[in-house]
Amino acid sequence: MVHLLILFSAVIILCIVADKFSDKAGMPCLLVFMLVGIAFGSDGIFKIPFDNFEATEQICTICLIFIMFYGGFGVKASAARPVFIRSSLLSTFGVLITSLLTCFFCRHILGWGFGESFLLGAVVGSTDAASVFSVLKSKNLNLKYNTASLLEIESGSNDPVAYMLTVVGIMLVSGEAAGGAIVALIIKQLFFGICLGIIIPCVSIFGLKRLRLESEGMEMVFLTAVAAASYALSSSAGGNGFLSTYLSGIIIGNSSIKNKKALVNYFDGVTGLSQIIIFFLLGFLSMPHLLPRVIVPAVLISLFMLFIARPAAVFAILLSFKAKLKQCILASWSGLRGAASIVFAIMVVAGGVDTEMDIFHIVFLVAIISVAFQGSFLPYVAKKLDMLDETGDVRKTFNDYVESSGLNLTKIVITLNHPWASKEVKDVDMPTDFLILSIKRGSQTIYPGGNTKIEVGDSLVVSVPSYNDKNSAVLREQTITKRHKWKNKPIYRLDLNKNTPIAAIKRGDEFIIPKGDTEILENDIVITCE
Repeated sequence: MVHLLILFSAVIILCIVADKFSDKAGMPCLLVFMLVGIAFGSDGIFKIPFDNFEATEQICTICLIFIMFYGGFGVKASAARPVFIRSSLLSTFGVLITSLLTCFFCRHILGWGFGESFLLGAVVGSTDAASVFSVLKSKNLNLKYNTASLLEIESGSNDPVAYMLTVVGIMLVSGEAAGGAIVALIIKQLFFGICLGIIIPCVSIFGLKRLRLESEGMEMVFLTAVAAASYALSSSAGGNGFLSTYLSGIIIGNSSIKNKKALVNYFDGVTGLSQIIIFFLLGFLSMPHLLPRVIVPAVLISLFMLFIARPAAVFAILLSFKAKLKQCILASWSGLRGAASIVFAIMVVAGGVDTEMDIFHIVFLVAIISVAFQGSFLPYVAKKLDMLDETGDVRKTFNDYVESSGLNLTKIVITLNHPWASKEVKDVDMPTDFLILSIKRGSQTIYPGGNTKIEVGDSLVVSVPSYNDKNSAVLREQTITKRHKWKNKPIYRLDLNKNTPIAAIKRGDEFIIPKGDTEILENDIVITCE
């Protein structure tokens, strides 16, 4: 037991240290975790024998539960709304098209049996949110035309579909598949997955608000239990546990519960650990001396998916919405395979499915090629396609809830009538603990002193104190859309709850302190205090 704990600690610390250096080397961190696993495995430097697929499946499933829950928790409703339909189609029909085309390739080009071909297509059918956004976030790359939100929703929600297809594939290979059985399976998976994915988070939110937990960190413990229960209860009823977990994350993440920023930091850490464990175990279980046997089909499958199957699915769906060609190309390139495919491949082996082809090591190589090749070149492809949005921040795609716990940094644009215009910093009347960190003037960045003069057109980055009170109200943002009932109305005409005042209005780069006659316009971001 002691030696196991020492090994576990050493692996985690080594992966974290390697992650730090991987960014400087331009190598995706998930690939580094895989290589560390190989180093510890039976063919690696430390040569630790390990082939317990059953235990690995259970560990990886738990890790995937938290990745799925946080994937939903991070979905920001206002950012997701414009791309919801397209993302939903990509996560359902997109996965189906990709899987069936890959099945066709394996069956008719590689000469596999139909059951194995379908199973392989199902296992690698989904894209991986963690892989895509580990690249985008590490490089702070925001994408034009809401592409970051599109990829986030698609890659976060397509794992349940791939899981259902994988279960059907296992039935086909095992000879248990019948038309009625498959239809019944899909209906049960969807019905219980959706129903419990709505009921469990709603009950949890109600309970969390009524419990009024006093101890620090108990919200994290509570939601950890909710994430686990969402999967377990749905699966025990025959539903799609991953679908329930993802829906629970979305509903809870967009609810008005307290301490959201702390929750985001917690689940960010848990998800990071989960990724380390999954990719490490993939490398740890692998036997590199067996890879030459499967390298040809693995490379061919990877190339087929990258240049034919994935683009066919993306173009078929996005072009019907008149998406730009370069957005379609980037979305096709961003179809990285990762954690879910790994877990499903381990599930196939752990379930004792008898296949002629070594599906585990084929998926191992497909994941390596995808993360190493597509992941490494994703920033380059985005830049070449002119898809980088220099004015945006990719973190705003997510429910990072910086707004919910007090802003630490804010940007102020100095207009002609601004009270700070043409004043020196030392003469500016600022609230206590406010600090001007930098001034952006054209292409120049100025780090101001007391005698620095603030000019019209300057963009100021200002540090403001966070307000951390356990019993304080929660700040919530809502974007005013074309059909919003508050659009073009002054505040005094709004039917507001007396306990839900409007704290501020963000209009472009300007923050407006509201008055009774302040009119709310389309695209305003209204911050309410709940």
